[in-house]
Amino acid sequence: MQAITAHDGAPRLDELPDPVAGPGEVLVEVAAAGVNNADLQQVAGNYPPPPGASDVLGLEVSGTVRALGDGGTGFAVGDRVCALLSGGGYASLVAVPAAQVLPVPDGVDLVEAAALPEAACTVWSNLGMIAGLRAGQTLLVHGGTGGMGSHAVLLAKAMGVRVIATSGGERKVRASQELGADLVVDHRTEDFVERALAFTDGRGVDVVLDVVGADYLAKHLAVLAPNGHIAVIAAGSGRTGELDFGAMMRKRATISATTLRARPLDEKAAIVAAVREHVWPLVADGSVRPVVDSVLPLADAAEAHRRVRDGEVVGKVLLRP
Repeated sequence: MQAITAHDGAPRLDELPDPVAGPGEVLVEVAAAGVNNADLQQVAGNYPPPPGASDVLGLEVSGTVRALGDGGTGFAVGDRVCALLSGGGYASLVAVPAAQVLPVPDGVDLVEAAALPEAACTVWSNLGMIAGLRAGQTLLVHGGTGGMGSHAVLLAKAMGVRVIATSGGERKVRASQELGADLVVDHRTEDFVERALAFTDGRGVDVVLDVVGADYLAKHLAVLAPNGHIAVIAAGSGRTGELDFGAMMRKRATISATTLRARPLDEKAAIVAAVREHVWPLVADGSVRPVVDSVLPLADAAEAHRRVRDGEVVGKVLLRP
């Protein structure tokens, strides 16, 4: 099969042996793979695959079931599926535990479905399962047009949540508005704390979906409502920062920080099952949809990474074998 691996700090197209579905696994013929920042970090040598995972890049795919391994249940050959991976997605075939596979709802384009698994599992596990986001609350999303941010905006609005999104530049502000965000703040020219507090009549936001990390800790505590929660899913500004516990205690605030890729299979299975229960009905009825910026051939993985790195995209970039 054709596959993309990392060599000397760049993605490279290779010919590799076809994978085989092992016990409890599903072999998927890949229609498309989603490009995530984690892939760029792996190429740079900063995010190696967990033990036992494929060296092939790619954390999510869509496609059709080619074969089932022993004990691989819940799907049949020919089913339209998408899947959450620990690696192996930038390829024409991938074997994945059946518990990490989701059916593609009728009406959802099979290629575009590759934009869903990583975002849906990351966003729901943090906002739904940890932060307890619910209707009537207010969510602050950074990077409101990114792969994670665009999904978070759509999901939160479908849940009846008010959404404040930050984006950079007129084009992305407009895109966030089109996704349905109630307030969009241009972080290049505006203070999101000031705008968010004014929008909420001084109360603040109930949940922050944080991809910035250290540089925004103080700002997030300032913008947080009483009993609010900060859910950290990336640390773009650095891994360490100063946290004011006094401010946290006064607001009875909580903070969580998670990654998804290296979690044990049973934890991933629980997240995928929760996404199927809570998010997939919203995908099926069109309330939540894949947000796709562009689709490139697998051989153009380097260009796909450049687009993501340069912040040019709205939604996900996908690669097709």
